[in-house]
Amino acid sequence: SLADSSVLSERKRRDREERLNIVLWKQPLVTLQYFFLETLINLKEWTIKLWHRRSILVCVLLALALLTATYYIEGAHQQYVRYMEKQFFWCAYWVGLGILSSVGLGTGLHTFLLYLGPHIASVTLAAYECNSVNFPEPPYPDQIICPDEAPGGGSISLWDIISKVRLEACMWGAGTAIGELPPYFMARAARLSGAEPDDEEYQEFEEMLEHADTAQDFASRAKLAVQNLVQKVGFFGILACASIPNPLFDLAGITCGHFLVPFWTFFGATLIGKAIIKMHIQKLFVIITFSKHIVEQMVALIGAIPSIGPSLQKPFQEYLEAQRIKLHHKSDSGVPQGENWLSWMFEKLVIVMVCYFILSIINSMAQSYAKRLQQKMYSEEKTK
Repeated sequence: SLADSSVLSERKRRDREERLNIVLWKQPLVTLQYFFLETLINLKEWTIKLWHRRSILVCVLLALALLTATYYIEGAHQQYVRYMEKQFFWCAYWVGLGILSSVGLGTGLHTFLLYLGPHIASVTLAAYECNSVNFPEPPYPDQIICPDEAPGGGSISLWDIISKVRLEACMWGAGTAIGELPPYFMARAARLSGAEPDDEEYQEFEEMLEHADTAQDFASRAKLAVQNLVQKVGFFGILACASIPNPLFDLAGITCGHFLVPFWTFFGATLIGKAIIKMHIQKLFVIITFSKHIVEQMVALIGAIPSIGPSLQKPFQEYLEAQRIKLHHKSDSGVPQGENWLSWMFEKLVIVMVCYFILSIINSMAQSYAKRLQQKMYSEEKTK
């Protein structure tokens, strides 16, 4: 029995290594073929699920038809319709970015660094430069423009900037909370069904529970600490884990699903922690970092670096000066829009990150199809 178990473990390890080699830069044709086949299987499964819930689907379609009719019929209500449309798409944009950030057990797109962080930074710089946050309501135009009227007395406060970016920040945080649901549902379904889940993260979690007493390395102890906190403290343990930047939070979702924590306990604590507490901490950090006097001090410190300092300081100064000029000129005023190498590098970084994210999705779905084939092979061998 021990020999059979060791052989099976060795075979699973080889199969896992074989799946990890199915990537576009090693096996492009096989990877693309498996990706399309997995896509077709997922579409078929989603279609079947929708058919089983066709009453809900009909209600959703009727609601969409009613909203469409309201949208196109002329009347005094159109001003409210346009406002709600603008707000809906603005919120959906940030919720979608939040989901992309946390979905996929840590392999998501880092949309805070690429989108929300720069957005908060630009609003912060604009608020200090304009001494006002009365520029247009979100979604903003192509660029933020200082209001025409002269700002009132007093300086801009942190609370004013926090209030200006609260909607998009909280929507992004809510999206990250939604993205944490797949590990929870996966572990919960596996526990209720009694079947052995074919998921590496869940199997690692099971092995960690089995060897909890002998864990020595820091990573294992940290994972056990998260698991114990969530299991013993419950709602407030989940809230504590979700309220701080925590790369191990996926383990909290698996733990809650495994121990059948109620859905609203898990999701409610996650939503409050990520969309309110953690989001305000991150937002406050970005606002303080990009406040006017701190940015000027950072640029001055860059210039103090021996030898290369002045050459590095110049592009930063040019970039900040260009941003200040943009804030005081309308987009059609004919002001030349010079391109700084910092903005050029950031644009290219965003393109590279998005491309890598797309490639990771293709590779992951191709590996999922390979896992299906291996499972089918296991089941055929058991029936012989």
